[in-house]
Amino acid sequence: MRTFIGIDLGSTTTKAVLMDENAKVLGRGITNSRSNYDVAARVSKQEAKISARFTLFNQALGTKGGADRLLADLERNFRLEQFLSELTQLEETCEAYLDQPRFKDSKSALREALAATFRKIEVEAPQIYAPDAERKSDFFRDIAGSRFMNIAEAVCKQSGTSFESMLNIYDKSIIDIESLVSPDETVSKQLLSGLSRALREVAGVEVSEADAQAALTRVLDIELEETYVVGTGYGRVRLPFPKEHIRSEILCHGLGAHMMFPGTRTVLDIGGQDTKGIQVDETGIVVNFQMNDRCAAGCGRYLGYIADEMKIGLHELGPIAMKATKATRINSTCTVFAGAELRGRLALGESQADILAGLHRAIMLRAMSILSRSGGVSNEFTFTGGVAKNESAVNELRHLIKDNYGDLTINISDESIYTGALGGSEFARRTVMN
Repeated sequence: MRTFIGIDLGSTTTKAVLMDENAKVLGRGITNSRSNYDVAARVSKQEAKISARFTLFNQALGTKGGADRLLADLERNFRLEQFLSELTQLEETCEAYLDQPRFKDSKSALREALAATFRKIEVEAPQIYAPDAERKSDFFRDIAGSRFMNIAEAVCKQSGTSFESMLNIYDKSIIDIESLVSPDETVSKQLLSGLSRALREVAGVEVSEADAQAALTRVLDIELEETYVVGTGYGRVRLPFPKEHIRSEILCHGLGAHMMFPGTRTVLDIGGQDTKGIQVDETGIVVNFQMNDRCAAGCGRYLGYIADEMKIGLHELGPIAMKATKATRINSTCTVFAGAELRGRLALGESQADILAGLHRAIMLRAMSILSRSGGVSNEFTFTGGVAKNESAVNELRHLIKDNYGDLTINISDESIYTGALGGSEFARRTVMN
């Protein structure tokens, strides 16, 4: 099967979209961006291919009763198999670091502490991937890191082992594990094993185990040929393919937004490092645009810095801000000065929610200024990028657009973070098909 892939290498996450000859999206993949952009591109591309396998398996099952539940359980159990495999590799890598001379006197104690820590994470793994479990992140580094820190600290305290040494070993090892891309045969085995688990757990499915296994085997035998790949995003110049395969993120976000919502005329994209206001015509071609300056104020990195200052998760910013009774006036969205202002306002007794509401308003006011310079906001308006998942940012944006431009159609997709990669995959398809 010929496929076309777009890869959007952002400053915080790298996204990939895989589509077929008919411009149908088969799979999407996402991973943490790294200093090694080649690895980030490979991992996101592999994740998009895995997602495509799920799509093809769903098509193979057809409309049989319970197929949707079986598919959901397959994906959940596959992620569990994937997690356990990576956890084993992480433990082996940690143990290899114990051979360094500086651990000579503490090697035995550290090995025991590592073993105890990893056994407890293994025991917890099924609960982490239980049907109704809520995870703050789906990235292995985040899940494994969170559990390792909590469990290792308790293990070290009980055994008298150096927690600092454990952290040092983990930090070095996780970098190695993140750079690994599983061979196709390993992924196939994990999918088949995940299906076996799913079939044991899901009831009322109108497909036999033999038929399900045969369908998945046929899907795994389909070659997903990388016919053409296009790269875009913050780190596009360092993507591992020729210059003729590179497209600007402005063009890709404009076309991607048009593909999601064909009536789009204005696009706002807030990424990790920049904010873009884009005007497109009826075919998704960019006619004008404006970006912020080199400062990352008001972008994803800024929000991440605020979350770190408040010692909360990035995903918690929006929900907390939605509880505000007022929006505190924020004088600066500069990342350098934001921490000092934040600490000062908290010291004065202002609520965390009110401060965050003010921060979100300041960010969206900055975005509105960029949109204005790009040509204003026309109907329909599409909001893309990771910040589009922040409910407080979306709420402030809706109010500001209504106040300044009236009642317009505002489009926000659950897949908005993939907009640039979607545009890239369509550019890849058009290069070959047109």
